[in-house]
Amino acid sequence: MVMWVFGYGSLIWKAGFNYDDRLVGFIRNYRRVFYQGSTDHRGTPEFPGRTVTLEPAEGEVCWGVAYRISDEEDQRTAITYLEVREKQYDQKAYLDFFTDPAAITPAVSGVVVYIGSPEKKINQNYLGPAPLEDIARQIVLAEGPSGPNRDYLFQLEKALLQIGCEDKHVKDLADEVRRLLSERKLKGEEA
Repeated sequence: MVMWVFGYGSLIWKAGFNYDDRLVGFIRNYRRVFYQGSTDHRGTPEFPGRTVTLEPAEGEVCWGVAYRISDEEDQRTAITYLEVREKQYDQKAYLDFFTDPAAITPAVSGVVVYIGSPEKKINQNYLGPAPLEDIARQIVLAEGPSGPNRDYLFQLEKALLQIGCEDKHVKDLADEVRRLLSERKLKGEEA
């Protein structure tokens, strides 16, 4: 049996597991949002960073990549790896994945997607919506074991552009973070 994993955040540019094929495409009725706190990669428990999760959004699409893993040993290794990497995401969904915006039938059904739900009782790292400026300020200041939170944002923006997708939320946030970093540099603060 073949396994498919959908990446809409850092999995786009850094899978971290063996796979047979990588398809660019999207899932429907979700949008990517920087509402998930990161206390283990791009922030700390004292000062969480922000990473993306998915939010239901009727009629919208979220572009990313799907990885096909056919070897059983590679599947077990990928699942073990993803359960650690994505441990702050409390839900797994199995969704339809499309490669053609005009298609009615999905290219793949049942792709595994990790989601951080807005249920604070279950997902203690959910930060939720905030004004763009506040999210940007948090991203500028947060840093964790995997590096500065802003690197995650900029890598995501670049990876999306490389697959032919411009995500307005990501672009607006990256522009605001660049503005704040430029402002800090002018003031002589550490960027």
